[in-house]
Amino acid sequence: MRRIARLAAVVASVMSAPAMAQSTPGSGPIESALGWIQGTMLGNVATAVAVMAVAAVGFMMLTGRVNWRFGATVIIGCFIVFGAATIVAGIQSASG
Repeated sequence: MRRIARLAAVVASVMSAPAMAQSTPGSGPIESALGWIQGTMLGNVATAVAVMAVAAVGFMMLTGRVNWRFGATVIIGCFIVFGAATIVAGIQSASG
């Protein structure tokens, strides 16, 4: 189970970096590369990892091997990963 938690943390840290990238003049290739990485990570890769993490936690909860707080943390983490762009946009609109 620790591997899943570590993998979820790595995926979350990788996916949050492109969401915080700022557009500067002359950064066309860099911006498009980050956009490609974000699209790839939020597409099939992140969806597959999230499904496996939620399924593993759900199975462990059903068998009584994990506490409910850890399971809730995984599910909230999935919401944060997939909602990172919306969260950043909300923070930017509130500050500017």
